[in-house]
Amino acid sequence: MFDTTAFLFGAGHFLIAFAIACLFLAIFKWLYQVSTPYDERRLVAEGNMAAAITFGGAIVGFALPLASALEVTANPLEFVAWGVLAGVIQVVASLVVRRIVIRDLVARIETGNVASAVYMAATSIAVGLLNAACMSY
Repeated sequence: MFDTTAFLFGAGHFLIAFAIACLFLAIFKWLYQVSTPYDERRLVAEGNMAAAITFGGAIVGFALPLASALEVTANPLEFVAWGVLAGVIQVVASLVVRRIVIRDLVARIETGNVASAVYMAATSIAVGLLNAACMSY
């Protein structure tokens, strides 16, 4: 039998969690763009596949721990704390790759180097997976 009251209660929690998650994703996308020395929006609009791949990997890399945080948290405040931590880790990982691993990554992305973009996207997703897996206690 379908329990309407339970559904409505659960739907309310769903909507709150989904709204917070979407807000976090939008904030992360903005912060990530601010943290890079190139203009993802312009490069993607111009058809630069390297920029699109790198940015897409960063988005997926953040969405993975965000989804994990939704599963393991008991309340919105706890979810916010995990979401902030996940975002910081993703941005720091990107900075490490750009400043230590591939020092000319910016030039490579701006010139459309897809191989470098795939490496960066894979790194973002891998960090996101590890980030998500660590959210258990």
